[in-house]
Amino acid sequence: MVSLLTLFIAALASLFMAWAIGAGSSGSTPFAPAVGANAIGVMRAGFIVGLLGLTGASLQGANVTEAVGSELVAGGTLSPTAAIVALATAAALVAVGVFAGYPIATAFTVTGAVVGSGLALGRGPAWPKYVEIASLWLLVPFVGGGIAFATAKLLRDERVSESLAVPGLAFLVGVVLANIEFVLLGSADSGRGIATALTRAVVGEGATGRPVLAGTVLVTVAFAGTVAGLLALDLRRDEERGQRHFLLALGGLVAFSAGGSQVGLALGPLIPLLEQGNVEITLSVLLFAGGMGLLAGSWTGAPRMIKALSQDYSSLGPRRSIAALIPSFAIAQSAVFFGVPVSFNEIIVSAIVGSGYAAGGAGVSGRKMGYTVLAWLGSLVLALGVSFGGFLLVDGLL
Repeated sequence: MVSLLTLFIAALASLFMAWAIGAGSSGSTPFAPAVGANAIGVMRAGFIVGLLGLTGASLQGANVTEAVGSELVAGGTLSPTAAIVALATAAALVAVGVFAGYPIATAFTVTGAVVGSGLALGRGPAWPKYVEIASLWLLVPFVGGGIAFATAKLLRDERVSESLAVPGLAFLVGVVLANIEFVLLGSADSGRGIATALTRAVVGEGATGRPVLAGTVLVTVAFAGTVAGLLALDLRRDEERGQRHFLLALGGLVAFSAGGSQVGLALGPLIPLLEQGNVEITLSVLLFAGGMGLLAGSWTGAPRMIKALSQDYSSLGPRRSIAALIPSFAIAQSAVFFGVPVSFNEIIVSAIVGSGYAAGGAGVSGRKMGYTVLAWLGSLVLALGVSFGGFLLVDGLL
């Protein structure tokens, strides 16, 4: 039986981790390109991203939370001591990154800390999950940076009409948005997308086959077309203002996605403790509490990191900022869907660099990027080693 004191300490460590993530990864990265393009101020960005992160955590946080809590080690879940050591290690490293002004890859840090504690506890490595996670981490810079580069090139091409290209990109974003899963639209066990929910409302829950597929496609196209049409009208009235509105909408979608992904990094190790302690608390309540931690971090610590990402990595205009946020949103939602912990710093920084190189590497700091990559790799290795050794030390003293 897990004692109330142990649960209290673990909950405090989890909330501190949520604060550190909100101040660093989920709180700083979503609106960094928009701030770099002077579409929104630093303080206002931190305020808005906190609210959107809370919403995303509440509506989309279940998949990653369950993965971090039960799928990173084999042969059982973490013990109370191992969970506390993992949370404290990861939170401390992320907090150091926030105050030092370097974006620590949160997913790297939390994954390393949980695996380190689990191995020290005697649990086995979960190789299939590691392969899945490593594949995504390795693909992010190439896929995200490549899409951002191609999108920025498209928007900078004088032969391509911006009045057609930008609404076209909005259509693609609408397709993704219509099909991402929300807890409120689904059942107790799984979420459901807007297109699927509307289709089911018309054809019935028991329908299968072509009617469901055709209805989902039709609703998706209609939804995406509406998004693209509204943006086209906005651009026609005032092109600069329309671009800014699209950029801010993309930042909001990425902030929402960040909450859905990053809250699991803070709450995941806490789930086994609640089960072992027979604490009856619904996942939705837990996700909301974690979202509040993200919000507090965004409001109190995010401005420093927003400034670092928006000004130190690349001098972004509206077009390159849009190019950076589109793949960031798509990759983030893919990670949420598959329940894979992913670093938003890695996603955003890769996309920023990709869009920056579309303009000949304008403003991209190679020196800063080199330090950042080392910090990402170092955070994984350091978190694993410190958590492994920390557990053995604490376990030996108890």
